[in-house]
Amino acid sequence: MKLIFLGPPGAGKGTLAARAVALLKVPHISTGAIFRSAIAAQSTLGLKVKAVIDAGKLVDDAVTIELVKERLAQADAQAGYILDGFPRTIPQAEALSAFSAADKVVNFDIPDGAVLERLGGRRVCRNCGVNYHIVFNKPKNEKVCDACGGEIYTRDDDREEAVQKRLEVYRAQTAPLIDFYRQKGILIDVDARPSVDEVVENFKKALGV
Repeated sequence: MKLIFLGPPGAGKGTLAARAVALLKVPHISTGAIFRSAIAAQSTLGLKVKAVIDAGKLVDDAVTIELVKERLAQADAQAGYILDGFPRTIPQAEALSAFSAADKVVNFDIPDGAVLERLGGRRVCRNCGVNYHIVFNKPKNEKVCDACGGEIYTRDDDREEAVQKRLEVYRAQTAPLIDFYRQKGILIDVDARPSVDEVVENFKKALGV
């Protein structure tokens, strides 16, 4: 099954994708992972990506599309995949449909207020990277990691003004894909607000698996 995951930052797409991989036995493919793999392989496209990222710029559509096309041509993606972080725009979606048409697009729906609560309350261990939350998953000591004793801090991109900016970018650039795929009749809406287990169950019901 070829799936695209849509949803704003904080919708939990990465967590849900990990569960879906175990369920559907298909790879989870994110643009970040594709970029890192291409750079590590030092391919022609990988060197282009490295130069762009090193310059502090965004990788353009043409290079991103070509990398995704290469990744989806690999053997492990022939039976299906979960695309996360691509497409981000209508032109990217139109390009994707030319070489790999998705079976379903899952829109993990969550209001901005809930995103702000989730990400604004997230805390991360600076040493081992374990995630905590000031409401849903508190450490025993608010400044010390339960796992390794490292310092717990708030990431810059989890601060309210940064989250608001990320939401603005998502609503402007990526949210139009919801109507784009709805018109094609392949969009499924899943409420991303409940617990992970509940969202996974709703996801399974929506896909009929």
